[in-house]
Amino acid sequence: MPLTHTVGSITVTALVDGAGPFFQPRAEAFPDATAEQWREADRRDPDSVTPDGRWWLPFRAFALRTGDGPVTLVDAGIGPAYALAASWAPVPGRLPAELAAAGIDPADVRTVVLTHLHTDHIGWAGPLFPNADHLVQRAELAALELFHPELPARLLGPLRAAGQLRVVDGDTTLTPGVRVLSTPGHTPGHQSVLVEHGDDRLLVTGDLLVHTLQLLDPTLTYTHEENPTQAATTRTRLLRAVTPATLATPHLGNPFTPTPDPAPPPPSPGDHEVIATTRRGGRQ
Repeated sequence: MPLTHTVGSITVTALVDGAGPFFQPRAEAFPDATAEQWREADRRDPDSVTPDGRWWLPFRAFALRTGDGPVTLVDAGIGPAYALAASWAPVPGRLPAELAAAGIDPADVRTVVLTHLHTDHIGWAGPLFPNADHLVQRAELAALELFHPELPARLLGPLRAAGQLRVVDGDTTLTPGVRVLSTPGHTPGHQSVLVEHGDDRLLVTGDLLVHTLQLLDPTLTYTHEENPTQAATTRTRLLRAVTPATLATPHLGNPFTPTPDPAPPPPSPGDHEVIATTRRGGRQ
């Protein structure tokens, strides 16, 4: 049974479309990570590393639903064996079976938020969800040359023809308590989804965050970010803004990961003087 997390009256369900080893050595994906950071990341997220040291990668979508109302789906996974991701993804997707296990009829999905247009996030978009608008940032569409060359013909054209493509600019409210946030960097029009109820927050990250390393150090570069500097700035800013929150992540071992406790602020110069005096003679 798929795992769930509740924010107010909204149930967020993690749907695993597939899982397998990443296609390149993980040290190449994060070339600036230190040995100490790798050890700590593996301690925190042991399911993300295989016995032979490869990066084990789940591919998830997330369904948001209040009661038995309409469903908002964030991302659409790898897709079937003939999908655009088939050339590199480790396995075909199984999202229809995951939806069935969660008691979700694809016809009840009214919105599909595509966090970005990389092929492992769009695989089931389109015909599986005949009643759904598909949300994409305008900045993402303006950068189509960065993505799979068949994308316009295979996905975007049919969505436009069916009246199912919804283009948004920046932060957008979807439903009460659910907002799309512009989070550029991984791709130019990357977007994430924030679910809020009072002080309770859950952020569906998309590829704003792809590995626990980036919780240890949000500035760490991931090789497959289109703009690593912008991605690091966006990640750092947003994680600081939402903490404390639960992170609903496509690729971490735990689909619902709490944000780490914020680091304490550095001591002021006066604090340094107090600490030094206390260590020397026990005086303040």
